[in-house]
Amino acid sequence: MHTKPRARRGRDVLVVGGGVVGLVTAWRCAQRGLSVAVADPEPGRGAAHVAAGMLAAVTELQYGEQTLLGLNLASARRYPSFTEELEDASGLPTGYRACGTLAVALDADDRAELRELHAFQSALGLESVWLTGRECRRLEPMLAPGVRGGLRVEGDHQVDPRRLAAALLRACERAGVDFLRQPAGRLSVVADRAAGVVLADGSAVPAGQVVLAAGCRSGLLEGVPEEALPPVRPVKGQVLRLRVPAPFAPFLSRTVRAVVRGGHVYLVPRENGELVVGATTEETGHDTAVTAGGVYELLRDAHELVPGITELPLTEALAGLRPGSPDNAPLLGRTALPGLLAATGHHRNGILLTPVTGDLMAEIVTGGDPEQALPFSPARFSRAPGTRPEAPGTRPEEPHTLTEGVPSR
Repeated sequence: MHTKPRARRGRDVLVVGGGVVGLVTAWRCAQRGLSVAVADPEPGRGAAHVAAGMLAAVTELQYGEQTLLGLNLASARRYPSFTEELEDASGLPTGYRACGTLAVALDADDRAELRELHAFQSALGLESVWLTGRECRRLEPMLAPGVRGGLRVEGDHQVDPRRLAAALLRACERAGVDFLRQPAGRLSVVADRAAGVVLADGSAVPAGQVVLAAGCRSGLLEGVPEEALPPVRPVKGQVLRLRVPAPFAPFLSRTVRAVVRGGHVYLVPRENGELVVGATTEETGHDTAVTAGGVYELLRDAHELVPGITELPLTEALAGLRPGSPDNAPLLGRTALPGLLAATGHHRNGILLTPVTGDLMAEIVTGGDPEQALPFSPARFSRAPGTRPEAPGTRPEEPHTLTEGVPSR
């Protein structure tokens, strides 16, 4: 005997994906009086569980990303008031620290690259100060003696992504957001408009609007027309967590970054004694295996930067999936299918862009067209029907349901 899947109560907004982007969107929409639900089996996990939490709009600047820089800076400016509001709403800490960042060079080539970055930052009116190697070591005595120079960026700070996600989850619950602890299986389309989703258990959830916020899996939801699929891909990053015992504290006072033999490495010290080391960048599809090579490379490069790191206990090694877009910028706003919106593709800036993403998505959901979101409209990647591209290795080999970020372990 077959039982008919039960229908669930309809909502104004259904957010697919419960990572920080989905949670902040749900929270801000609920604050505007909308009825909101989030579909995710493990809300608050996702890529944020692995992320380091650097708020590095200036230090991570790359050529050709000036438009994205404007959005990054705007979100960074919102962080102090955003975290204060979130902590009041949730009663939980976010781990926000206004500690600044130091980017250093370990050889002549690295120094030349960092000098070029400093010139680029200065040309754009960004605040960064060039330091000699001795000045860098005066700020951070644990740095290797061979440091050749560096950039001090007082405006690039950090937040603890796990605490941030936990606070957003609690704030959503207090704001009346419902959590459907099921993956979304298929989008419901009625009269050429998104009308909700069917969950993995077969139950239908009607909604006035659906927001795709499932990270690198946002483009895999069944039932989405080809022209509305967000072109996101998984970009793997392996990260290590170490513990700084009391005799070694304080180990570092701020985030420290470097280029070592062309590879980027960063160390993010937490107030609770944790030290995060990351991160690799790997185009390996949906694989989230921690590899011996990835751990070795991170420890090797971190040791060249801060030799004393090898004395610290290693407590965790994880791999997560960043949601990459073709231009490394997020997709924020309405898709080609009425009623379907996207909040995905944040790549390496998901934590940094959390405050501005929530504000923009809530405004768009309620009918606004914020100018700040226009350059990041999903329409810039619109495709004609029948042209759905798939890069090798970007789709799972088994039937899937949709969650954001890292699969549960």
